[in-house]
Amino acid sequence: MDSPGQDSSMASTGLASGGTLPPGLTEEEAEEMQLELTKVDDEIQTLRQVLTAKERHATELKRRLGISPLSEIKQNITKGWHEVQCSSAYLTASATLEDISRSETYKKTQDTLSQAGQMTSAAFSTMGSAIRSRLGEMRNSPSFKSFEDKVENMKYKVTGRSNGESSPTSNNAPF
Repeated sequence: MDSPGQDSSMASTGLASGGTLPPGLTEEEAEEMQLELTKVDDEIQTLRQVLTAKERHATELKRRLGISPLSEIKQNITKGWHEVQCSSAYLTASATLEDISRSETYKKTQDTLSQAGQMTSAAFSTMGSAIRSRLGEMRNSPSFKSFEDKVENMKYKVTGRSNGESSPTSNNAPF
């Protein structure tokens, strides 16, 4: 039972590299195996063609039913998540986490971290107030006033304008 267009001489040429038989096989056994291999290859090709046709048909049916690839992905994710939630590993882990959240150690840690957060917040607030107060003091210092006057004088020389003044003060020299 050769395939169409294949004779027994062609079947025997593909036996092994160099045309030699593998050890322990007769030429007759090798030819039978070659015929069986050809049949199996033909069956595989037929099955691939049938599978491709079935996949096209399934795709067409889904398209006509309005089932998009995105909705299939959503459905698969939902199904997968449901399977995860029903798995014994998930249920065990969930129960363990619930036990931990009820433990006295967890509650003490949670309280301690909450207090630390409140104390840190208060410290930052106090530090912000101190910085704001210190900057206010610096702004009223004679050094800062002198620096501010020098910057204003420089601005007048560059732009020709000053804040509400027609000319810079005479006692303020540039840097």
